[in-house]
Amino acid sequence: MQRRFALIPLAAALAGTLLAAGPAAAEVREYNFKVGTTLPDDHPITQGARKFAELLQAKSGGRIKVRVYGSAALGNEMQMQAALQGGVQDFSVATTTTLVGMVKEYSLFDMPYLFRTTSEADAVLDGAIGQQLFGLLPPKGLVGLAYMEQGFRHTTNSRHPVAKWEDFKGLKIRVQPSAFYVDMFNALGANAVPMTINEVYTAMETKAIDGHENSLAAINSNRFQEVQKYLSLTGHAYNAVALLASRKTWDKLNGEERKLVADAAREAALYERGVSRQLNGSLLDKLKKDGMQVNEVTPAEKQRLAEKLQPVVDKYAGIIGGDWMQRLGAELAKMR
Repeated sequence: MQRRFALIPLAAALAGTLLAAGPAAAEVREYNFKVGTTLPDDHPITQGARKFAELLQAKSGGRIKVRVYGSAALGNEMQMQAALQGGVQDFSVATTTTLVGMVKEYSLFDMPYLFRTTSEADAVLDGAIGQQLFGLLPPKGLVGLAYMEQGFRHTTNSRHPVAKWEDFKGLKIRVQPSAFYVDMFNALGANAVPMTINEVYTAMETKAIDGHENSLAAINSNRFQEVQKYLSLTGHAYNAVALLASRKTWDKLNGEERKLVADAAREAALYERGVSRQLNGSLLDKLKKDGMQVNEVTPAEKQRLAEKLQPVVDKYAGIIGGDWMQRLGAELAKMR
């Protein structure tokens, strides 16, 4: 009899532990998730999304499967973000520029000529500032998992090379759907036309616009060299990209599952950056072979571009508020 009663406290303790852990500790849960990108299958960002899916399936022993939808099959970046907020999509990959409407502080990463190297971008995005910006997303229904990259952005058009800011005058240039980018290119004398990426090829083919600004990988993956003659290496901005989760999806996961997702996201981001940077090394030669006329923009002219854009920087620094610009400047100064 004594033995029987001696076991009761232990049994009660185990039962309490199981109840505290919740149903996830007592059962194996399986998931079928969706992740969307706006870019073709061969673009580094969609390759990064596939790597995320592969890693998560492997890490979870097949319990968490993710289907990848590229080429805007689930909508443009802002449509997918709305789907994440509504809980009808689980993950998406989007440029941080598209987050500005929800979190104005993300304008910080749009500043022209902000980063000199990709290593500077990595240090800031993976460091305190990048993570603090992720911390502003959950109240908006999103969870930031890791930063990938679109990379440094350049300018294409069908009329003439751009070697100095005066060459932008009168060009109809597609920009990301962002007030910052509209203001930036209008300040250079262009006519900025905000447009989602999946509309750009037709707009350039029909001469509705003269050109656009984008990374080398995006130019190549979208075959824009078929409808654009001139590529000018303006390098006017570095474009960070965020792998995002739906807050509603995230809230369904237990602690172990969240760790699996977070670890897979970080590894996939490192993979994507590596693919992006390796590809950039060969893309200029390919785009030249495909018929594009490529011109460098000298450091002196880039400085003139930066000076021309300073009023736009000042405007958005005021909109962002706080000490974000000062903190970012201090971080970059340490690296330099």
